[in-house]
Amino acid sequence: MAAMPTGQTTRADANRRRILDVALTELLRDPDASMDQIARAAGVVRRTVYGHFPSREALVGTLVDDAVEAVAAAHAAGCEGIEDPAEALARSVLAVWEVADRYRILVALAQRSVTVQGIRGRLAPVRETAAELLRRGLAQGVFTSPLPAPALAYVHEQTLIALMEAVNEGLLAPGEAGRSAAATVLTTAGVPASDATALAARLNT
Repeated sequence: MAAMPTGQTTRADANRRRILDVALTELLRDPDASMDQIARAAGVVRRTVYGHFPSREALVGTLVDDAVEAVAAAHAAGCEGIEDPAEALARSVLAVWEVADRYRILVALAQRSVTVQGIRGRLAPVRETAAELLRRGLAQGVFTSPLPAPALAYVHEQTLIALMEAVNEGLLAPGEAGRSAAATVLTTAGVPASDATALAARLNT
């Protein structure tokens, strides 16, 4: 089979990216947005959307993949070069939250379309990196927990997901959520609540 000309490939990639960007905007506005709605908003026919994504579930799954990639990059950037484990953990949570807040509506959608196990699998590399940071903090006595680092990293992951759902449900104000998330994760790692709150507030200015 002849290779597709570069110009066509680039145009197809651009269309795919546009559909994903528009889909995210539409789903944030209306979590039940249909493929027809997304196609209209993107200025393409429905067949074009289905040409890139065979189902709504496939489209949501791709958006979740994008979200996880962004979360992984934010986590790495947030704690890069920070020696103190508590500050590294707080900075990584704040960086992750800034990205995750844009995608938080996907948590509810993904649990319907991707399955919880699928979300866990996608987040495994981030969780492993977080476990290394927690392991270092536990060894230095900065963190204290009855849980081993991998289990504690899993608890933190689920805590952040729960906080995203709390924002979606109107139980937590978006403007307060990042700082609250960082303080909560630090406290769960054994940092005294007053110290955790002060550190999160200082870094979130």
